[in-house]
Amino acid sequence: MKRGCFFISIFAVLLLFSCGGRSKTASALANGDTIPLRYAENFTLVSYPGYTLVTLRNPWDTLHTLHTYILVPKDRELPAHLPAGTVVRTPLSKSVIYSSVHCGLMDNLGVFGSIGGVCDLKYIKLPAVHEACRRGAIADCGDGMNPDMERIIDLHPDAILLSPFENSGGYGRIEKLNIPIIECADYMETSALGRAEWMRFYGLLFGVAPQADSLFAEVDSCYQRLKMRAQLSSTSFSVVSEQKSGSAWYVPGGRSTIGRLFQDACGRYAFADDTHSGSVPLAFETVFDKAGDADVWLVKYNRDRDMSYADLEADYIGYTGFKAFKTRNVYGCNTLKVPFYEETPFRPDYLLSDLIQILHPEIGDLGGLRYFCRLKE
Repeated sequence: MKRGCFFISIFAVLLLFSCGGRSKTASALANGDTIPLRYAENFTLVSYPGYTLVTLRNPWDTLHTLHTYILVPKDRELPAHLPAGTVVRTPLSKSVIYSSVHCGLMDNLGVFGSIGGVCDLKYIKLPAVHEACRRGAIADCGDGMNPDMERIIDLHPDAILLSPFENSGGYGRIEKLNIPIIECADYMETSALGRAEWMRFYGLLFGVAPQADSLFAEVDSCYQRLKMRAQLSSTSFSVVSEQKSGSAWYVPGGRSTIGRLFQDACGRYAFADDTHSGSVPLAFETVFDKAGDADVWLVKYNRDRDMSYADLEADYIGYTGFKAFKTRNVYGCNTLKVPFYEETPFRPDYLLSDLIQILHPEIGDLGGLRYFCRLKE
């Protein structure tokens, strides 16, 4: 009897300590304040005393987490009882950035000096980055698929920003450097404003959250005003985009970022009913049957000189059958000469303005086209 009471007492004490430990953790987590987001679906922000918890949802398997970051200011001691995740001391002051898109955003947020190194320099069309590399202020860390490990180690970066891919198998040797890897999955958002809102996460990383919040508010406001202008228009052109690449024509899915931009521009997109959130490879004949009568055709290309109708015909004779080709209503965007890929991910309002001016030509007070222009003979 006494022995039984003794074991019951021990069990009660252990249970008390166990419950006490859980309640302490639960209490710490309960003190967090969710930072509201308007459009982004693939990350959440929760502010706790001493740190901010950032959770990235896996965009390829939305029931699972891609990565968890614990952002702790550098001027504070590391809090006790942190949740599981990658600790990042903020603000970042010397990072390696893999993409031109994020280099451009850092410039817009006023933290260009926090770029310590870049990968794939040949694809970065930002003169300031090339000049800084020539001066040695930014390190050229080589190919993103096979970065210069020695140069990265010598740089001692405080983070590496790169874009994740489905089934990538990890990031190779850089994962062994004990440097926080920031997985920039913003491109997997399915709305233009959702992707742009990721600048708020990057603002927290680089210590410029107020600037990022202000810039996003400006983008959102401009986008909504433009969207309203399109809704008030009396015209409604149909539109098809891109062109054949090899044996396939990769059309933007109806639920993709560009598909939704066409919708917000009040254009009648030929593949609006498609349910994909990315690009869909189709045969030329399929695209022609579905979109051959589209009023407007938008193409992007990368060439030393601007494309003409003769160039388009030389690329593929089948293009001449499109209504937009016959009526000379094809618009081209030469990405070698304009910063389309560098600007539009975080300034979708710029792209929406172009689309509205093309699809609603009676709206003539938006300042002219920024990226596209009519093809010449």
